[in-house]
Amino acid sequence: MSTKHAGNAARFIANRDEEKWHDQTLWLVRQKRDKMSHSLPEWERLRDLACAIKLYSNSHLDTLLEEFERNAIANGAVVHWAKDAEEHNRIVLELLRRHSAKNLIKSKSMLTEECEMNAYLMEQGIDVIESDLGERILQLMNLKPSHIVMPAIHIKREAVGKMMEEKMGTEPGNSDPTYLTHAARKNLREKFLHADVAMTGANFAVASTGEIVVCTNEGNADMCTSFPKLHIATFGMEKIVPNRESLGVFTRLLARSGTGQPATSYTSHYRRPEPGSEFHIIIVDNGRSDILADSEHVRTLNCIRCGECMNTCPVYRRSGGYSYTYFIPGPIGINLGMLHDPERYADNVSACSLCLSCSNVCPVKVDLGEQIYRWRQRLDAYGKANPEKKLISAGMKVLMDRPFLFNTALKFAPIVNHAPRFLIYNRLNAWGQERELPQFAKKSFNEMWKQGEVK
Repeated sequence: MSTKHAGNAARFIANRDEEKWHDQTLWLVRQKRDKMSHSLPEWERLRDLACAIKLYSNSHLDTLLEEFERNAIANGAVVHWAKDAEEHNRIVLELLRRHSAKNLIKSKSMLTEECEMNAYLMEQGIDVIESDLGERILQLMNLKPSHIVMPAIHIKREAVGKMMEEKMGTEPGNSDPTYLTHAARKNLREKFLHADVAMTGANFAVASTGEIVVCTNEGNADMCTSFPKLHIATFGMEKIVPNRESLGVFTRLLARSGTGQPATSYTSHYRRPEPGSEFHIIIVDNGRSDILADSEHVRTLNCIRCGECMNTCPVYRRSGGYSYTYFIPGPIGINLGMLHDPERYADNVSACSLCLSCSNVCPVKVDLGEQIYRWRQRLDAYGKANPEKKLISAGMKVLMDRPFLFNTALKFAPIVNHAPRFLIYNRLNAWGQERELPQFAKKSFNEMWKQGEVK
């Protein structure tokens, strides 16, 4: 696979039907979000509150996380701290070995994706089962998520039916969604019953109560944690909120933004272990404290992983999640990738039209588009600026700095309208490869103004 977004996007766009379907499907979710937001007169007030709470929480992480730890321990939980992905994975493996566990069933967690935990545990002989339907489909197809909320949004039901026919022995050619869902449920039921350990992420962690909150639409997190005697919960330290009053602000925004629902079907609070069971919580840094020190990009930590920036992004919708080289795609992924390793993930920065739709819909007011613009200003310092764009920009500067040259160029520009097509539409004209160039006007605005034609 190419390491460049443009190359990956070109392969996705080559299938025009797939591109159109992906674009329309995600836009429908965006429209559902708009309907939900318009139904609440206090929507913008909620966004302001959510942003303020996040900024407060992230600037008081030390005290809030210590408060969470004290209350979680008082509840009977065991709290672990992981400075990076390696330590996180090691803690999980140690807990599994301490309980002689071989089977782990887990609900959806982008943090475990970030830590590449599944592959690590499987190399150690642990059978890891994803219980979220979309994640389970991807696991059986040996694919990665292409969206943080709807991980298998890019896969059509016919492909799912074919995979389940091979893996689960379902009826040949039957791709009815209800039938496939029931077949997957039956398959997962055995996994739930025989798992040694359950693992969940956390959408939020409440400092004042020491509890974690997991939001799902399938109830799979509740099924995961119902049978095993060991529950491991893991979350990035920015998921902390001060109290339940603050939590209420985010639960009103999360589902409305992510999937266009008033609330997720299940909002589960995990506070204390059942008698005879253990509840372990892992709080992970993995570079988040470094983001706190970056004043230009600290708002990235506001993100509640609703995925709405992807649903609205014209580039993501038309190029697909796999076109991005960081494991989280879309506008938030561009920023997180650059914060993680700017030289490795610089190619994604070009995957933005700077329309700022992502900034406008973000429920916690992460300035996503503005941050991407700032990353673009640094590309040359990283040695990642496009040479062609640098040359064009240098040429434009020469033109703009010299009024005589600029006005002369405007005067003769209409000649291009009559030039042979091969001189205009060729490999040097990247814009013209996908679209027609506009016609140059016979007169420039400057000429029309001077001649009194514009008033």
